[in-house]
Amino acid sequence: MRWKPNVTVAAIIERDQKFLLVEENTDNHVVFNQPAGHLEKDETLIEAVKREVREETAWEFIPQYIVGIYLSPKQHSDISYLRFCFSGRCDKYHPEQALDNGIIQTVWFNQKEIKQNMDRMRSPMVSQCINDYLSGKNYPLQLLNRVLPDEAIVS
Repeated sequence: MRWKPNVTVAAIIERDQKFLLVEENTDNHVVFNQPAGHLEKDETLIEAVKREVREETAWEFIPQYIVGIYLSPKQHSDISYLRFCFSGRCDKYHPEQALDNGIIQTVWFNQKEIKQNMDRMRSPMVSQCINDYLSGKNYPLQLLNRVLPDEAIVS
């Protein structure tokens, strides 16, 4: 059997020294996470993170940087996640939009509130991504490429 990681995207959105998180119900636990989700077929990573932020927060996300790429095995499972974390800003809010299934609410937490709720973070990747962002890790979006089969021609 061939092993493949689950590809996910996540967004770091900071405003006034607070981070946009979602409170969500997952596996009968209420946890906090960055707006995040799975890459879908025929979707670019940028399209995926924009879609996930919109579905989970009702905000339109504008990715500006890649914070990091993380490989994380799920405890007591054969599942691993390959997370592409982006940072950027939100410019338009749609208050009339219903949030994705499982999302209870969005919250803006400062660093102290995140530390106080560390035991309720969905995974260690939440704090790792924020720490990497705060340490200044940001890489250009041009690192990401999408090559379609007909485009792979050397000129």
